[in-house]
Amino acid sequence: MGGCHSYTGTRKADTSTKRVQFSEVTGHKLKNNNTQAVPSLEEKPYLLQGYVSERIADMDVKTLSVLPDGLDKAEWMASNTIAFFKNINLFSSALSDFCTTRTCPTTRGPGDVTYCWTDEQGKKVKCSAPLYADYTMSYIQELLTDEEVFPTSASTAFPRGYVFLVQRIFLYLFRTLAHLYWVHFWDVVQMDMHPHLNTLFAHFVTFGREFHLLERSETAPLEDLIAALCWHHRF
Repeated sequence: MGGCHSYTGTRKADTSTKRVQFSEVTGHKLKNNNTQAVPSLEEKPYLLQGYVSERIADMDVKTLSVLPDGLDKAEWMASNTIAFFKNINLFSSALSDFCTTRTCPTTRGPGDVTYCWTDEQGKKVKCSAPLYADYTMSYIQELLTDEEVFPTSASTAFPRGYVFLVQRIFLYLFRTLAHLYWVHFWDVVQMDMHPHLNTLFAHFVTFGREFHLLERSETAPLEDLIAALCWHHRF
């Protein structure tokens, strides 16, 4: 995955031609109606209006996500899951030169949450971001190429527990994207890939919520980004 840096120093985005401010993000209230402290721009640069407002095309990700008339739901979920995996894996690979076991000894997400891999014995294991990416992408690839899980023959039915497996895939893919935003965002900007990342993330989250594949508890660390993207791109 992409470059991992600690953005607690003085590194700044090039915002000379951008309006440097947070977007109008809803949901900045606690249950007791006290206003949350606004995170620093260093901590969440992906919320800068000049970045969060950009995408690669004016597309309706809601329409792209809804099940087309006459199409089998499981087939629609399968084709989109495969597409999301390929695109997220490609995006992550494009930033692989920046992410090493030295720069990313753990896999961090928004709020400095640490994502752990769960091994075959059910034990949670802390590992570097590159190793976590290798584990997750290999796991997903194995599922997607398993004819008993994602059958390619029209005569073969999808297995019981299919939705649960798709939910597991979406969980791992969301964590990959969360890691990109939290620790790799400046590298994404330097490569001028943030419009692509925003578009991919917006489509992924919209599809995941359309078919109940993402838990709110899992997406909570990036709810501010989701709200900002929704406000700007109307999805």
